[in-house]
Amino acid sequence: MRVAIVGATGAVGREMLKVLEARNFPLTELRLYASARSAGTRLSFKGEEVRVEALPEGPLPVDLVLASAGGTISKAMAPLWAEGGAVVVDNSSAFRYEPWVPLVVPEINREALFQHRGIIANPNCTTAILAMALWPLHRAFGARRVIVATYQAASGAGAGGMEELSAETHRALHGEAPRARVFPHPLPFNVIPHIDAFQENGYTREEMKVVWETHKIFGDHSIRISATAVRVPTLRAHAEAVSVEFERPVTPEAAKEVLRKAPGVEVVDEPRANRYPMPLTASGKWDVEVGRIRKSLAFENGLDLFVVGDQLLKGAALNAVQIAEEWLKGA
Repeated sequence: MRVAIVGATGAVGREMLKVLEARNFPLTELRLYASARSAGTRLSFKGEEVRVEALPEGPLPVDLVLASAGGTISKAMAPLWAEGGAVVVDNSSAFRYEPWVPLVVPEINREALFQHRGIIANPNCTTAILAMALWPLHRAFGARRVIVATYQAASGAGAGGMEELSAETHRALHGEAPRARVFPHPLPFNVIPHIDAFQENGYTREEMKVVWETHKIFGDHSIRISATAVRVPTLRAHAEAVSVEFERPVTPEAAKEVLRKAPGVEVVDEPRANRYPMPLTASGKWDVEVGRIRKSLAFENGLDLFVVGDQLLKGAALNAVQIAEEWLKGA
């Protein structure tokens, strides 16, 4: 099993490398690719240094490509990699909405990945984290309406976003005005209700991704979903406040029971002990934390809950490696 990571020096690429090692993925050869600017960098894998190569044009000499180099490169190159015989798990938005490309969260729609034509799409991080909590509840009680407000970390904008938050926070703490290059406004001590481009309907593309991708992953376009995506000054792990109206009666106790049995989910819900999901506790964790589960005051058959997941892991690198693992297992 020859494996390549494209975009290996980026935030998600580095996490992919760590996840492959931590999960002891059965590879026989590892190739790391990045831009010509990053070629020559050496990254550690299982105690050895692996040299990063400049991404060539054309097919790659591997069986599996884990791609996280952005939509432009994936759009141009992923079909060539697939034509060359590799299966591509793509972390960008380049192919997510193509009807012929499976969009997969293995705990939800594993069977879809076997319909691939060489390319399998990894969902947007916000969607993946929401879906982990929403899917088991949807199966048990039937979700009708979902309203979600996100609190998205700087890591959603990659390594550059995290570096900007750290550097500009330092500037602000030393009496200098923080600057913005990666984000539309300075992020330290601020929240920005603007992630990705605004659409004609007034929502941003990030917010619409939650709608489009949840429908595709669940195979159910009847769920009404509305999202507000907000960038907050945390380094990694996205948080989401979720309100759901269900078709069938539901109680917080019944929901917790369902979620405790759900793979990839950890119920953290002891408010009297000040235990609830937080970016501080979810960072570096494979499971998605769910808590603050309570009866809705707005919906008759409704719940409010708080969900936090590591954007670089279940929101990106971990999910991609899990897709590859399930592909290896076969149908």
